[in-house]
Amino acid sequence: MVDQVRIRREKLAQLQQEGQNPFAQTKFEFTSNSAEIRKNFEQMEGKEVSVSGRLMTKRGMGKVMFCDLQDAAGRIQIYLKIDEMDEATFERCRKLDIGDIVGVHGDVFRTQRGEISVRAHEVVLLAKALLPLPDKFHGLTNLETRYRQRYVDLIVNPDVKDTFVKRSLILRELRSFLDGRGFLEVDTPILTPFEIGASARPFYTHHNTLDMDMVLRIETELYLKRLIVGGMDRVYEVGRIFRNEGMDPKHNPEFTTIELYQAYTDFHGMMDLVEDMMKQVAQNVCGSLVVPYQGHEIDLGHWERLTMIDAVKKYSGVDFRDWKTDEDAIASAKAHNVTLPEVPTKGAILAEFFDAFVEEKLIQPTFIYDYPVEISPLAKRKPDDPAFTERFEYFINATEFGNAFSELNDPIDQRGRFERQVAERKSIEPDCRAQVDYDFINALEYGMPPTGGLGFGIDRLVMLLTDSASIRDVLLFPTMKSLPNDK
Repeated sequence: MVDQVRIRREKLAQLQQEGQNPFAQTKFEFTSNSAEIRKNFEQMEGKEVSVSGRLMTKRGMGKVMFCDLQDAAGRIQIYLKIDEMDEATFERCRKLDIGDIVGVHGDVFRTQRGEISVRAHEVVLLAKALLPLPDKFHGLTNLETRYRQRYVDLIVNPDVKDTFVKRSLILRELRSFLDGRGFLEVDTPILTPFEIGASARPFYTHHNTLDMDMVLRIETELYLKRLIVGGMDRVYEVGRIFRNEGMDPKHNPEFTTIELYQAYTDFHGMMDLVEDMMKQVAQNVCGSLVVPYQGHEIDLGHWERLTMIDAVKKYSGVDFRDWKTDEDAIASAKAHNVTLPEVPTKGAILAEFFDAFVEEKLIQPTFIYDYPVEISPLAKRKPDDPAFTERFEYFINATEFGNAFSELNDPIDQRGRFERQVAERKSIEPDCRAQVDYDFINALEYGMPPTGGLGFGIDRLVMLLTDSASIRDVLLFPTMKSLPNDK
């Protein structure tokens, strides 16, 4: 490695001494890419083309060389013969290194072995690679190095690029679906004036001009619902979210969500929307409603719907309806070795039973609805059972993929829930800076129509549709601990 770096630096110095700065070129006009040439070979055979990209292999001796050129669309072979170009140019090509970026003018032909190629007449060095690529036999396999040096990962592992191309297609399809339903894409603030009472931990920063602490948002919900109040009846945002919490294969401190809100519908309308949206995205991106994921065949054409009470009873045998008091729930949790929540109410304990017995069983797409009010501060209460809310989450492969409500639009109820939520946070964390968003309460007091809301993570959806095991596999630049400066 050290010798290769030294040799490349020496080649650079030699070129510069000869007045050939390999970084001086400002542009290169290419006419075709590798995929176009392969697809349209019969029409392009014998025609002049210009291609550009990175040299990935170089072989041959004497008067003939073969190189593989990698561009944005794939690879194409470059054929170089001393009799068909200037001898000085051929000698410069001989000194090129794997990884160098070049432009090639030549004609399209097929070699005697049948390989579609470009016969080079002129080669221009556009950028010198001063570091060698990983060798072609072992590649870049260390996961941490791949995540830290995604630029190298993309060069040497073509399937990685395919994942991120598909990510872009997924986002395009999601936008297409929502735009087709009359939703308007909007932007809301990332920097917010204070920490809301939710349990997610934020990142803090400071605004120098205003001389005030600010918070990176943990959700986009409250601003989007202000827009519903303002008469924008269908809105969504593709938003970057920041949470100062743990990291694992399903969590990164910054991630991408879509939150959407539709006036005059409820959480049942959101369930129907999720089903239709997931089917369209899967079919248009993957070509099928059945997608492979980590050893399972996930059928996005069929969705089960269960209340949380019925799901807990189905998988644990425990019936919430048998609990008359919080003490009954606590006793049942202890008997079943279920962790007690910080505030051990019946509803909160039901959610712990769900986590302990149900979630890991939900492999095929499943809606779980009717959540306890204790864990749903923004959802509307069920009219016939105010201990529960009109809320659902949907699960695939034992993972929560999205969260939806019939949104709470009663400002008095909302104020009470926010104030209790903040009080509970401060009883557990006396030094926390959580506050009630009274401006949002003020907005509700102007009147918000009945509204269905949905939020879901883009990264987990991309993991599912690309069969990726870790969220880091679908983030171009996942959060990593810094290395010492000498590394």
